Amino acid sequence: MLSNFPLIVRSSGLLLAALLTLPVVLAQTEAAPATAKPAPLPNLPVWEANLSDFSEGSYRYAVEQMLQEFERSTGRALNPSTKKKVGLKIYTDSGPGLATPFGLVRAVIASLNKRGYRNEDIFLVGLNPLRLRLTGFLPSFSTGIAPFPDHPVYVLESGKFYDPAWFYDSPLPARFDPVTNDRAVEVAAGGKGTTTLEEDRKSFLATPLFVDADFWINLPVYSDHPVLGINGALVNATLWNASNTFRFFKSPATAPAAVAEMAAIPELREGWVLTLVSLQLYQFIGGPYFNSLYTVSEPKLWGSADPVLLDALMLARMNAARKRTGFAAIGEDESRMLDFAQQLGVGSRKTENARILPLGRP
Repeated sequence: MLSNFPLIVRSSGLLLAALLTLPVVLAQTEAAPATAKPAPLPNLPVWEANLSDFSEGSYRYAVEQMLQEFERSTGRALNPSTKKKVGLKIYTDSGPGLATPFGLVRAVIASLNKRGYRNEDIFLVGLNPLRLRLTGFLPSFSTGIAPFPDHPVYVLESGKFYDPAWFYDSPLPARFDPVTNDRAVEVAAGGKGTTTLEEDRKSFLATPLFVDADFWINLPVYSDHPVLGINGALVNATLWNASNTFRFFKSPATAPAAVAEMAAIPELREGWVLTLVSLQLYQFIGGPYFNSLYTVSEPKLWGSADPVLLDALMLARMNAARKRTGFAAIGEDESRMLDFAQQLGVGSRKTENARILPLGRP
């Protein structure tokens, strides 16, 4: 449960990137009780639904099957609870061409409506206003048409959805480019034009997902990444979900540990019930910037409460595509993020033990 005290997530020095000997420290203010390290997840399944096509109708049938199976197997009903709101973390940060499919978002909304959530209580969370607009999640300036007019879209870089009491604290690397992230600088500095070294250490967390919602669902899109190896469920829930994180995208020594440590925050994980990923389009090289020459499409929808396993399974698929086209595979050293997340109990990267359960079959 969330405490009544602000959470300060302090990095363990990020030595996980070199030595797997220091535990992550989740420290609260002095008045708050210590937060226990989360227990490792059990061997959670990955549900797989075959899509007849990528229409909204096909997604609706698959998503409803998946949510029903989740509720049946976990005993957790995805109905309105005390907060009566639910969040969807969408992905748009590769720009047009590689974003969470509208059909999938509408299908999830339809299933949540069926469970009692009103449209205005289902909100979407994205990071960058320009990319949200270019991918169509925000209204076009020319037409003013919004694809989800009844649903709030929370733009994190607006600075309106961070709480100064909730942040991930890391000393390295320093804020690398305040010019291109001036709004985040202003937020971190409390309205000032510049930041102090202490303020540069902070990455503020997107509080609506774990403070305002009964639960939230992660809707990533997959690509490779030159620093993290794979850009998918874990990264969409962490570095694309907080302020002042571009510093990590530039640092192969610290980015994998930062993702793992942020994903292990108990308050963030508590409401993160499920990740749904469409294989409608994923990119195996050149990411995270969209390049249609290096994409694969499969008529499948995957869902799991284990984001590490989803990332590991997609990594294997991306490496298979790289091999077919003559590119080197993403190696163990390049995908250390998954090892670190597994060590912190976020999930399992052991694909050989994965239980992939087809839906609609015995």
